[in-house]
Amino acid sequence: MRQSIDNLKNRERLKSFHKIIAPSKKVRILGILNVTPDSFFDGGINYSVDKAISSGLKMISDGADIIDIGGQSSRPGAESISASEEWSRVEPVLKGILDINPDAQISIDTYRSFVARKAIYEGAVLVNDISSGTLDNELLSVVGEAKIPYVLMHMEGKPKNMQNSPTYENVVNEVYEWFEEKIEFINSFGINDVIIDPGFGFGKRLEDNYMLLKHLNEFRKLELPIMVGVSRKSMIYKPLKCQPNEALNGTTAIHAWALDRGASLLRCHDVKAAHEVVTLHHHLCNS
Repeated sequence: MRQSIDNLKNRERLKSFHKIIAPSKKVRILGILNVTPDSFFDGGINYSVDKAISSGLKMISDGADIIDIGGQSSRPGAESISASEEWSRVEPVLKGILDINPDAQISIDTYRSFVARKAIYEGAVLVNDISSGTLDNELLSVVGEAKIPYVLMHMEGKPKNMQNSPTYENVVNEVYEWFEEKIEFINSFGINDVIIDPGFGFGKRLEDNYMLLKHLNEFRKLELPIMVGVSRKSMIYKPLKCQPNEALNGTTAIHAWALDRGASLLRCHDVKAAHEVVTLHHHLCNS
């Protein structure tokens, strides 16, 4: 029997979450919690359930508004695992965090309807989908049924091949027009709370990433929250000729530039550092 995703506990949690993402000048922080062995930066760090729960709770204390849990790596060249294996990684961590902190706001980073449905039932209040619904044609129906907010991200290709040969004539215009079409399509499923993500590093050349960052304010015309996920990515560590574990300073710099160009959510590994950027940016804007 298909599990219902409409229950009182989730409805109350969603009310609280809608207040968090309601239009405001406050920037929100999503802490990345990858419960995978192979993610590009933190693969394996939080593969232990107890360690993952502890990391998620620490992120909340460091200033994360939302914890984004993912059980399938989306790094370039990543191999796909089964939906059941993905859920087996996510389930105990999601439940464990909410058992200890029932007010925690959890996002599920998945492109699978099976995982999304179960995560929503267990208390997730946001679906972060790198595929815009193209890798599982049931996912958007699940999100629409649950009336849950949704992150719509642009990606050229799939994780396995997205960095093989991405090409654009005008990346800003092409991604913007893609959003215009996709938002209308997403809305047709009853999904009205949409957050857009330009997809830094997902089927983009180095110069494409920086062109999108430079013109990020163009996407404000869509009148939707903009999420930026650049944390420790190759667009930072390659120009600096360093490794991901040395890319925090560069990440912080790009976070500041993104906020100045209209980002309203930062998805990051280093919550404390991101929270400091947000705090200082708030003072800058209100001075």
